[in-house]
Amino acid sequence: SISTEVYFFLNYGLEQVSQQYDWLEKDLQEAASPKNRKLHPWIITMGHRPMYCSNSDGDDCTKHESVVRGGLTSKHLFGLEDLFYKYGVDLSFWAHEHSYERLFPIFNRQVCNGSKEEPYTNPCAPVHITTGSAGCQEAHDPFEKDYPPWTAYRSEDYGYTRMTIFNETHLFMDQVSVDKEGEVIDKVWIIKESHGPEAWTAKQ
Repeated sequence: SISTEVYFFLNYGLEQVSQQYDWLEKDLQEAASPKNRKLHPWIITMGHRPMYCSNSDGDDCTKHESVVRGGLTSKHLFGLEDLFYKYGVDLSFWAHEHSYERLFPIFNRQVCNGSKEEPYTNPCAPVHITTGSAGCQEAHDPFEKDYPPWTAYRSEDYGYTRMTIFNETHLFMDQVSVDKEGEVIDKVWIIKESHGPEAWTAKQ
């Protein structure tokens, strides 16, 4: 889990961002080592502000060059997307937007589906889920009418996401709508025969 807020509150300069980035890279490097990946194959990250979204509120994730995704200043310092791709992060959870949005596997604004028929089977990039729909006093965050090609499913319903890791190859998620009295409104299997950056290379 990381803080995305350090990218937006720079009252004390870049030190907090730099320290977190260095820690995160070391942690991902250790997690992605062959020994640890064999024991714990799934690498899942959590952060507050998403890299991508199709909401209509003008937040960072709606911009072409998201700060969280691409980094700070014209030098693109401390961007997270390249780092996650480098170490083969499988799945990223985000919030901030008061809605739910499931993306197709994506890297650098390019959809990286496993195949047209089974996009989440052996994808060639991380999967992103924004699950900020549990509710607050600020109500829902609406979506733009049109959505980008990487949006697979989205909903403004209040609700919550459930995840079950069955084994090293199969992970299941579903989204429960509170507005619809517990109805499951979305579900997806992520199936991976291999983990790590080698999985991306194998698909290209």
